[in-house]
Amino acid sequence: MDLADTDPLDPAVAPRPPKLLEQLRTHLRTRHYSIRTEQAYIDWARRFILYHNKRHPREMGADEVGAFLSHLAVDRQVSASTQNQAKAALLYLYKQVLGGDLPWLDEVVQAKRPRRLPVVLTPGEVRELMLHVEGVAGLIAQLLYGTGMRLMEGVRLRVKDVEFSRREIVVREGKGNKDRVTVLPENLIAPLQAQLHRARALHEKDLAAGLGRVHLPHALAVKYPDADRRWAWQWVFPSPVRSVDPRPDARTGQALERRHHVFPESVQRAVREAARVAGIDKPVTPHVLRHSFATHLLQAGYDIRTVQELLGHADVSTTMIYTHVLNKGGRGILSPLDAL
Repeated sequence: MDLADTDPLDPAVAPRPPKLLEQLRTHLRTRHYSIRTEQAYIDWARRFILYHNKRHPREMGADEVGAFLSHLAVDRQVSASTQNQAKAALLYLYKQVLGGDLPWLDEVVQAKRPRRLPVVLTPGEVRELMLHVEGVAGLIAQLLYGTGMRLMEGVRLRVKDVEFSRREIVVREGKGNKDRVTVLPENLIAPLQAQLHRARALHEKDLAAGLGRVHLPHALAVKYPDADRRWAWQWVFPSPVRSVDPRPDARTGQALERRHHVFPESVQRAVREAARVAGIDKPVTPHVLRHSFATHLLQAGYDIRTVQELLGHADVSTTMIYTHVLNKGGRGILSPLDAL
C-alpha cells in the first residue's frame, strides 16, 4: 500500500503512544520542574524498572517499591536523603503519571535523615582556600562564601540580577522555587564587573555568528521572542563552549545550540583541589562555603533572622543548626582536665 494514500487519522497508522519514561519527562516539563530534577526522577524510575526485571510499574505496588528502597539502603548503602529522593521519584511516577487510587502509597516508609552538624571552615581556612582557587571557579567560590548562595544559584546567575548600585544580588528560583535578595560584597564588585566584560565580549561574538540565544525559564521565550538574545538575560558565568540544549525551544520545538552556564562539576573539582593544596583536612565542597558564610555572620553578631533571610530558609529552625556549630566549640568553658 502506498503510504501517500493512508489517512493519518486512521487508528491503524496512528503514532504509537509515548513510552512511560517519555510520559514522565513530559509531565515534569509541563509542571516546570528543573532539568536536574527531571534527570534524577527519570533515572530513579529506570533503575526501579530494571531492578524488577523490566516489569511495568502498573504491575507492581507497595511491596516492589519497598523492596527497591530496601535494596538501596541495605545493598547499596545510600544515604537517607538519596533514598528519600528515590521514593519521591517513584511516588511522583505513580501519583502523577500513572494516576489512579493508590492507597498503598501512604504505607511506603520514609527514611529518617540523621541530623548532622555542617562542616564549617575557619576564616583562616577560607582565606587559604581562596588563594588556591583560580579563574572563574575562584570567583564563583568567593561569591558563594560572600553571599551564602548555593552552587547552582551561583552558576545560574544572570546579568540582570546583579545590582551593583544597591550592592544586592537577586537569587531567582532558588530551592523551593523561591526568590530572595542577598548581599553583594564590596570586594566582589570589581571582579564581577571584569567578569561581565568578558561575558559580554563572548555574547557579542555569538551574536555575530547568528547565535547568542540563552535558555529562558518557562514560556518567556514565547512571550518575549527576542529576550533570549538580550544582554540582561545572559549568564554571568557562561561556558567557554556552546552545546545543544537538551530541552527543545518553546517556539519551534527544535533543539538549539546555545551557550550554557559553566558546569557546576568544574567548580566542585576546583574547590576540592584547592582544599588539598591548601592542606585543609576537612571534606570541602562549594556548599561548605555557604555553611561558613552563615556561621561567620552569626559569630560577627548578626541576628539569626537576618541570616535566615539571606540563606532563604523557610523556617528559622533550619538556620538554628549553625548556632549548634557555634556552641560546640567549647569556648569560655574550662575543661575539667585543664583544672587538674
